[in-house]
Amino acid sequence: MAFEESGTDLGVFTAGADLSAKQFYFVKLASATTVVACSAITDVVIGVLQNNPASGGQAIVRVFGLSKVSANETLAVGHVIGTSSDGQASRITLGTSTTVHVCGQAVEPGDSGEILTAFINITNGRGA
Repeated sequence: MAFEESGTDLGVFTAGADLSAKQFYFVKLASATTVVACSAITDVVIGVLQNNPASGGQAIVRVFGLSKVSANETLAVGHVIGTSSDGQASRITLGTSTTVHVCGQAVEPGDSGEILTAFINITNGRGA
């Protein structure tokens, strides 16, 4: 079962779109003060959305520590993860020709659509 512990959360952002169905998805900056769900595997991630705000609401974003994430595919313990094209956690294959950004590592297994636990460490280092 997915779990969380205290981590580093930033509560200074505003939802730049309706994120009410995007809790535990990866988000990116849309401006200096707003975030939106990631929409491409090449997006530069700022963190994982911890709540479910409507457009204009406060968005709480975890940038470091254990967090729940929504899996885009089957993930195993130890998989390095980044964002999928819809903001869910997806396995990153290092050394590919596509630029991807490492966002953390799965610490428990999960299937597509499930919520699992991951260690989030947003480094925005290239995975390719």
